[in-house]
Amino acid sequence: MFSHVQIGSSDFPRAYAFYAPIMAALKLELRFSEPEMPWAGWQRAGQDRPIFILGAPFEGAHHPGNGQMVAFMAADRETVRRCHALALEAGGTDAGAPGLRPHYHADYYGAYFRDPDGNKICVVCHAAP
Repeated sequence: MFSHVQIGSSDFPRAYAFYAPIMAALKLELRFSEPEMPWAGWQRAGQDRPIFILGAPFEGAHHPGNGQMVAFMAADRETVRRCHALALEAGGTDAGAPGLRPHYHADYYGAYFRDPDGNKICVVCHAAP
């Protein structure tokens, strides 16, 4: 469905340091990193698309959107908890602690946080425990 999803950052080195451990916990591989651009992208092993891209906006300053969010699928609930903890340890802010959200569906286990630039991120597992 998606070729790529890109989010902006006003401080690429800080953002890269924030996202790299989360991407590793999700078992996403670094496809490219070009700090001079600046941008970096991650994807699942063995797949060309989709790519999650982090970088400076091409036009003007970065402003996080209201109502916009990127959600990553996790293999299990422990990974959801780990990603949320990594985000908070790296300077992110809590936007919803790990837990069930049965109003979405019975096995929806998600966590929400904002990165240091204010972008809203979700990590979710849809599988039963």
